[in-house]
Amino acid sequence: MKGILLAGGHGTRLFPLTRVVSKHLLPVYDKPMFYYPLCSLMEAGAREVLLIAAPSDLPLFQKLLGSGRALGLRIFYRAQERALGIADALRIGRDFIGNDRVALALGDNVFAGDCTAVFRHAAAQKDAVVFTSPVPDPVRYGVATVQGERVTALEEKPARPASNLAVVGMYYYPPDCAAYAAKLSPSARGELEITDLNRRYLQEGRLRALPLPCRWQDAGTSEGLLRAAALVREEELKGRQLGCLEERAYRLGFIDRAQFERLWPLSAGSDYGAKLRGVPV
Repeated sequence: MKGILLAGGHGTRLFPLTRVVSKHLLPVYDKPMFYYPLCSLMEAGAREVLLIAAPSDLPLFQKLLGSGRALGLRIFYRAQERALGIADALRIGRDFIGNDRVALALGDNVFAGDCTAVFRHAAAQKDAVVFTSPVPDPVRYGVATVQGERVTALEEKPARPASNLAVVGMYYYPPDCAAYAAKLSPSARGELEITDLNRRYLQEGRLRALPLPCRWQDAGTSEGLLRAAALVREEELKGRQLGCLEERAYRLGFIDRAQFERLWPLSAGSDYGAKLRGVPV
C-alpha cells in the first residue's frame, strides 16, 4: 500500500489567507493542516508517500518533512503545474504507484477518532473503495447513493442531491487507477474529476462504499477551518492526539522509542514538544 497526499490547488475558498501560502500549510489548532491526512495515510499502512503540491510550495513541504526517514517513511515530492483536479494526482503519480494499491488523501481533510481499522480494511480490498459521511450541505460535495456497500449512483456537487452522503477525501484504488485517470477528459470546470474516475469503477462493478466510523471535517473553508480546529481541541481534551506525525509513527511501530525521543529537540520549548514528551512508553 502506497499513499498520495494531494496538497495542490489554489485554495480560493480561503482567500486572502491563501494569497501567499498554500492552504495545506495553514494551522489547524497547533499543526499544519496537511499533517492530519498524512497521519491518516500512515494509519492506512502507507510507508511510501508521494506529496503533490504547486511548484512554489514544494520547498516548504520538503523543509518540514525532508525524506520522511525520521518518521519511518519514504516521502517523495512531485509538482502539480496546474490545478487540474483531484484525479490529476493519480496521473502525476503513475510511476510512483506502479503495480501497488494506493490510498489518495486530500490535504484539507481531518479525520477524528479511531479510523485505523477501517482504513486498513479498505487497504486490503481489491476494488476501489470510497468512504461516505452524512452532511447537511451535500451540494458542496461528491454525493453517493448506496445500498449496503454497493454504490448505485454518484453525482458531483449536484443541485438536487439524491442523498446526503458525501464522499469524503480519502480514496483507495487498485493499480490501474493511474491509467484510468490519464484517460479522463476535463469537466466543464476544466478539471479531471475524481467522481468521473469513481464512475468508471462503478460501471465495472469494482466500487465499494464504506460508512466512515469516525468524525470528519473538510477544512477547506473559513468555517471548516474553525470547526476542524475545534474538533482537534475537543479530541485533545479527551486525551487523544490528532495529526501528530511523530506520535503516530511511534504508535504504529514505524519508529522505536529511541528514534521517537531523538525527535523531541526539534520542538523543544513548544506546547507541541511538551505533548511529545508526555507520550507514555
